[in-house]
Amino acid sequence: MECFIKKVIGGNIDEKTHHQFMRFGKGHYKNRMILSFHKTASKIKIKSSFEYANDFVNFVSELGDFEFSGMVLSKEDIHEELIKKDANMQECKKGNLILYTIDKIDSDTIKEIYDKIYYLLLNCQTDKLKLRIKKKLPKPGKSEDKIDDAFCRLEADNSYWLKIKEAFFWGLPVENCKKTKINYEIVINEIIAPQGEKDFVKIREMGKRKGKLIRNLNIDGREIRKEIEFEA
Repeated sequence: MECFIKKVIGGNIDEKTHHQFMRFGKGHYKNRMILSFHKTASKIKIKSSFEYANDFVNFVSELGDFEFSGMVLSKEDIHEELIKKDANMQECKKGNLILYTIDKIDSDTIKEIYDKIYYLLLNCQTDKLKLRIKKKLPKPGKSEDKIDDAFCRLEADNSYWLKIKEAFFWGLPVENCKKTKINYEIVINEIIAPQGEKDFVKIREMGKRKGKLIRNLNIDGREIRKEIEFEA
């Protein structure tokens, strides 16, 4: 599994990756897309801002046949897919989204609906891991000092470390670090509108953001800063 920020850096942009940048206009945004871990002798504790919620759930669903509960936000009607899997749920409209509150949903169902969902705000607990994600997405326009860097929390046995590192903390310059925190500055210099499109709403939703990401790492107290050109 590749988390969305790894896809951006690698130039492997898909619809969900593009979606992460829709809320940004031209400008310089600091302290965004925060991700950190603390590794002990037996466990890894990871936390992040809201942008990683889908990636956290997707990652856990790929580790095994687990059960989840919580909320699923979707722009598409996925009622039939959920009923087919005997999911116990309630649903309601929330703006242009459908909110499903689900008592039980399994890993296979997550994989089946993943391309259709907006956000997965789900919890999961097994003998070796515990996932907790908050159930209310932050409003656009939050200032950099009010970003919730613990919106998602994953605590996992050290046996999962290599998979966690590959998915979320690839390429760390210090191999055996104990604590790492990453945040990004997002500099949008240009919004590339779809050819011939005049509708402002569609330009905001479909337009590609072009600029640079500034990746700020703190690895066991050592500061590293890297700039990456991107278009998403």
